[in-house]
Amino acid sequence: MAVELTLVIPTFNESGNLRELFRRVDAALSGVAWEMIVVDDDSPDGTAALAKEMAREDPRMRCLRRVNRRGLAGACIEGMLASSAPVVAVMDADLQHDERILPKMLQKIREGADLVVGSRHVAGGSAETGFSPRRAAISRLAIRIAKDALRADFSDIMSGFFMLRRQIVEDCAPDLAPTGFKILADIVASAKQDLTIEEIGYSFRERLAGESKFDIKVGLDFLGLMLNKISGGRIPVRFIFFALVGMSGVAVHLATVNLALALLPIGFTVAQSIAVVVAMTSNFYINNTITYRDAKLRGFWPVLRGLLYFYVVCSIGAAANVGVAAWLYRLYPEVSLSALAGVLMGSVWNYALSSLFVWREE
Repeated sequence: MAVELTLVIPTFNESGNLRELFRRVDAALSGVAWEMIVVDDDSPDGTAALAKEMAREDPRMRCLRRVNRRGLAGACIEGMLASSAPVVAVMDADLQHDERILPKMLQKIREGADLVVGSRHVAGGSAETGFSPRRAAISRLAIRIAKDALRADFSDIMSGFFMLRRQIVEDCAPDLAPTGFKILADIVASAKQDLTIEEIGYSFRERLAGESKFDIKVGLDFLGLMLNKISGGRIPVRFIFFALVGMSGVAVHLATVNLALALLPIGFTVAQSIAVVVAMTSNFYINNTITYRDAKLRGFWPVLRGLLYFYVVCSIGAAANVGVAAWLYRLYPEVSLSALAGVLMGSVWNYALSSLFVWREE
């Protein structure tokens, strides 16, 4: 029997939940031709090895192990594109999503819906047990921002539990951001057609094992995605982060200059030079942690080599900044316009060379 439904399960350190998830899904989808694709980001706890062991026991289980790549969105995209079933669903491995609504979601698809969202914010839905008050408040704020930014008219655009026709993903895959956390919002914003969307309420449960992946980086990913979509996809998410880090470097630079002049017996030129190096170093480490965390440099020598390359890249970017600003000022003697053009050119140059030589973006 041909598979009708593929469940895509992005994982990182979920070995404690995998067998129980498979058992629950099997019970919920009795009579449905389904398969499960676990997309594991090389978990150190052996999640991928367990998934492959389960696959030898039951051919409905498949595993994609991703090495040197991280990120929930990218894992979901790869899993959905690896399916040949007409319908795909995404759910977490932590057992917080209620697998018992899967048959209802599939029936909605069979009846003509393009996308069915498991929602915590419609009748029958709740997040009281699975969310802390702080995370619940953040989630509500994020939903409000996303609905306004994307003009989405359903209640839970931040849901990580949804089902849709696979062809929708095939069509918009080139426009989806592989970094980030909330793939549903990206799919809705990138879809090539108006989607018929349904929601089914469910109660968000407490995690059985493992730890939540929600942190400040997830929030930054979300903000970057919203800015990317507001710009019509013209500004890459990674460049948005790179530019924000550059702005933080200005604050570091100014603080270092003032501190150096206050504490050291040096003149302004030396203090300015120290501040340049400190700001570039700060930008490198923040970019390595946040902007390029899916290609993060690890180990003493790779980090040192990357830092030295970054110094060179930023020096070239500074020259590009000054050169463009000076050229434009000669044509149109407007200080602010010329300066901003130089800053933009320098930022784009630094981003392009950093991606090419420092973090070697593919």
